[in-house]
Amino acid sequence: MIKIKQTVIVEGKYDKIKLSNIIDAPIIQTDGFGIFKDKELQRLIRRLAEKDGILVLTDSDSAGFKIRSFIGSTVDPKYITHAYIPDIFGKEKRKDEPSKEGKLGVEGVPEQVIIEALENAGVLCEKVETSERPITKQDLYDLGLSGKKDSAAKRARVLAYYDLPSRLNTNSLIKVLNCITDYDSFAAVSRKITQENQDDQNRQRI
Repeated sequence: MIKIKQTVIVEGKYDKIKLSNIIDAPIIQTDGFGIFKDKELQRLIRRLAEKDGILVLTDSDSAGFKIRSFIGSTVDPKYITHAYIPDIFGKEKRKDEPSKEGKLGVEGVPEQVIIEALENAGVLCEKVETSERPITKQDLYDLGLSGKKDSAAKRARVLAYYDLPSRLNTNSLIKVLNCITDYDSFAAVSRKITQENQDDQNRQRI
């Protein structure tokens, strides 16, 4: 689970459900265009924005940009960070038909796409305090998470431990790890997983 300090603004409940499995942050939904007339929701979002800032993550279609623009007109821009998902065409599983523009919304894109959108928005490295000792690619190798015979299995366990997408690439993984943990904690987790992996192999030989 990735912790973000800003309140995240999304369009609907399915977007909120999707993000709730990826990030640890307050998530507010606009109920589509409902925010246009909901004065109480507008006041709440302004208050949250002034407290810790808001991160706007709407769909990449025209409706998403209209909502994004409206929020920008009601909240001081200095409190707003924008994250954008790319245009990916397809249909959400729960829907019978694609959207009008044929693009996947926040709820339909892969988790890694959302994480990369957050990374590109520059919010990942604002999330938590980290040690002065950053986690590097060399650390992944030294801890047996890359370049070794059983690295894939160990890496999969590390991703599962931190509740991260299984297909997260190395560069994104390092950036995320440096935002959600520190080197000492990460190294301890990796060594524990290495021992568990070795124990599993020993049991299989018996």
